[in-house]
Amino acid sequence: MSAYLSLFAVSFIAATLLPAGSEVLLGSLLLEGYEPWALWAWATAGNTLGAAVNYGLGRYLLHFQHRRWFPFKADTLHKSQSWFNKYGVWSLLFSWMPLFGDALTFIAGMMRVNFGLFVLLTFIGKGVRYAVLVGLVDWFAA
Repeated sequence: MSAYLSLFAVSFIAATLLPAGSEVLLGSLLLEGYEPWALWAWATAGNTLGAAVNYGLGRYLLHFQHRRWFPFKADTLHKSQSWFNKYGVWSLLFSWMPLFGDALTFIAGMMRVNFGLFVLLTFIGKGVRYAVLVGLVDWFAA
């Protein structure tokens, strides 16, 4: 059980704005013989929940956009919001992408995307990524 919880924790951290990677741990646990779909479920759940933290931070921190310590300059914030408006909520299916995906989930919070839709699209995107990783490790390990 501790391996699954470790994967959940690393996947959670990897989805926040903190640097981390869950792919190596997922791959090593798969090679050790852990149940592939249980690993998929724990990794997807942790990564989706971590993205929800980014969403909450984006929604909350927008109130402080005029403070000096705010992490985004006004022009960068405007460009990001314009990009999100152009591509819409469906871009959340790409929330699995390194660096870009974390920022995308943060911006979704700033844009006040419906939280249920946010969770659904983020879960699908991250779930597909982990399913592909599980499949690749299985294929190469065979």
